[in-house]
Amino acid sequence: MRLLIQKHSGANAPVIPSCCGCSSINHLDVIHRKQKNQRLGITIGLIASFFVAQLAIGLWSHSLSLLADAGHLLSDVAALGLTLVASWLAQRPAAGQATFGYRRVEILVALVNGLSLLAIAFFITWEAMGRVQTPEPVLGLPMLIGAVVGLVVNGLNITLLHQHSHDDLNLRGAFLHVVADAASSVGVILAALAVYFWNWSWIDVATSLLVAGLTALSAIPLIRESLEILMEYAPRSIDPAEVATALKSFNAVERVEKLHIWTITSGQLMLCAHLSVPSLSAEERDRLLQQLQTHLNQEFGIKESILQLTSCEPLDASALHPLLSNNLLSLLSRQHEC
Repeated sequence: MRLLIQKHSGANAPVIPSCCGCSSINHLDVIHRKQKNQRLGITIGLIASFFVAQLAIGLWSHSLSLLADAGHLLSDVAALGLTLVASWLAQRPAAGQATFGYRRVEILVALVNGLSLLAIAFFITWEAMGRVQTPEPVLGLPMLIGAVVGLVVNGLNITLLHQHSHDDLNLRGAFLHVVADAASSVGVILAALAVYFWNWSWIDVATSLLVAGLTALSAIPLIRESLEILMEYAPRSIDPAEVATALKSFNAVERVEKLHIWTITSGQLMLCAHLSVPSLSAEERDRLLQQLQTHLNQEFGIKESILQLTSCEPLDASALHPLLSNNLLSLLSRQHEC
């Protein structure tokens, strides 16, 4: 936690930095990221392998919902590839102009994933409207086989990605892609059964529209959260007013100004604030800063912050050095008058 301490005495006083250092990525975080990247790699391999098979079956069966699902798989390969690249870039240390490192790349990729989900939903809807005007016969059995295999593959991918999707917005975008694929597979299975037993070709189009709607709905929260982070909004889990109240609950804190809370990437929060305090000794100041640091970490999960303590009370000159006693100061003042 970086702490800036500034004390005013009429004129500008020097700023005394007290820094406890920025902690680097620990060993557990490295292991976590390595596991995440391995699972992403396995998921990409499974999806890419199945995409070719599903595309061939979709063309053979003339199933729009199966072709839409194959197109979704192709976008998944691209989205997961971007996710893997972003995860790799995020591990690079801060250097040069990139003082915060490269972890924000994960948020950019999450936004791209969300927008791609919307684009897929629009494309499926467009194709479904065209199929309504010019219907084509659909083969139910190949369509059913492709959908069942797709559901199995997507189930494996969900199992691989679910564990890491809660605390990583970038991986959550990839996870939503796979969930949308699984929903597509379920819808295609139901449509295939209806086509095979009752020859309801129209249900293929209806299923495609349902899949498009679910895909769009899954994209909206991802896009909104990504934009909030890029716009440096305070995270939804933290109320800035509550943080200000918590800081002012310390007796030594008189006023909280210029409070800023934002997210660098998933799980990495930053805080910056100016705190007005009375004149404190160095020991009291250090104790207060330690208490503020502990409270922000325990109550709000904010581990990185910049606090500037400002006191507008005039400095007691005699406290600066023992030689600056009242007698010496008076003597110096008389000599100056002469």
